[in-house]
Amino acid sequence: MNSISPSTEEATIATEGAVHDMSQLSIEEQEQQKAAWKAELVQIEDEIATLRTVLGSKMRRSAELKRNLGITVWKEISEDMNQGIKNVKESNVYQKTTSVIGGITGSITNKLGQMRHSESFKSIEEKVGSAYENVKTKVTTSRSGSMQNLDEAARSRSGSVATSPTIAEEKPLA
Repeated sequence: MNSISPSTEEATIATEGAVHDMSQLSIEEQEQQKAAWKAELVQIEDEIATLRTVLGSKMRRSAELKRNLGITVWKEISEDMNQGIKNVKESNVYQKTTSVIGGITGSITNKLGQMRHSESFKSIEEKVGSAYENVKTKVTTSRSGSMQNLDEAARSRSGSVATSPTIAEEKPLA
């Protein structure tokens, strides 16, 4: 249910964010107001078209002058980026953040230094180092021409080897 009658609805026209109630005007006055608004609309649209033409012309001239001066799009972008980075680095938020991060990284560095000098870390470091040297020796030996097979590598490591059953070559498989 709409409380506004069709004639009142037609008589209310919105312009520039304001609603104009034309219900108090006669039909002739309403038509005159609409005609005035239509004329103003045509004039504004003509001005917009003119401004677009002038703007396009100015933009082409600007591009031509930039070309003549050797100013490229890439150069403009990089200058804008550099200015943006400079602005960020000079901002209070960035200054505070870097000081906080600097404090945190300094604290972490100190803790890692303390850990490195602990007995637990030295023990782990020695075990990893010896395991690395063992693997390095095995890889170097196997590449140097001794051509150890898997069984020989296992035998040298554990002292015993698990062998699979072998089939004599003279006996055919049945």
